[in-house]
Amino acid sequence: MTQFVDIGANLTNKSLMHDLDAVIERAVNAGVKQIIVTGTSIEDSSQAIRLCRQYPDQLLCTVGVHPHHASDWAPDSTENLRDLAHSDCVRAVGETGLDFNRNFSPQDSQIEAFRRQLELAITLNKPVFSHQRDAHPVFIDILREYRDKLVNIVVHCFTDNRAALSDYLDLDCHIGITGWICDERRGTELAQLVKYIPNNRLMAETDSPYLLPRNLPQKPANRINEPAHLPHIIKSIAHFQNRPADQVGAECLKTSQLFFAI
Repeated sequence: MTQFVDIGANLTNKSLMHDLDAVIERAVNAGVKQIIVTGTSIEDSSQAIRLCRQYPDQLLCTVGVHPHHASDWAPDSTENLRDLAHSDCVRAVGETGLDFNRNFSPQDSQIEAFRRQLELAITLNKPVFSHQRDAHPVFIDILREYRDKLVNIVVHCFTDNRAALSDYLDLDCHIGITGWICDERRGTELAQLVKYIPNNRLMAETDSPYLLPRNLPQKPANRINEPAHLPHIIKSIAHFQNRPADQVGAECLKTSQLFFAI
């Protein structure tokens, strides 16, 4: 069986936590050998580490403060994240970045938290798991300042246009593709862009419990996405790249293992 790594799943979300044993069992049965649990706040990152200790064979994680929570950034946040990052299961800093679509936190707060987390990633020599929505001009300018000192960065859940993709690839970023590509309404541009992503920069993720692939043959009654659906996303990527799914899956696996030091 082809094996996969889901590079972004919000397993601390209550819609998955209540049934986590079964969620992980279904993932393993689908060939998803490892799941990177996304940390989105100090508390959430701590919970992600606890999950990794509970399921050490299947889970690794990131630690970070999502732009939605940037207003919670405090003088001791850097040190708190640094302490968490010393756990063996922590493989990246994030989810961090900018989200000017919803602006759940003020933009200045988002920028401050983003910069501090990029600096932390440089200090720790860890890759960055990043988020950007409706903020590309500011996001890319900040990224250009730090990129030479960063080990690696993945633009998680990429849904932007070709110009943005070119900017990221020019900076040697990795690109995370979700079930957005399976959406015949919103994902048409993304479907045309995946062929431009180099094989060694492409990774796949579910962003569970969000972004349930719309073209799943059998959708779960609860409409909750989970890591077991990752092979379906890989098949969709392969379809739009006009390449064999097994080949795309194997390349995504290798790229993910290198990026997260698995």
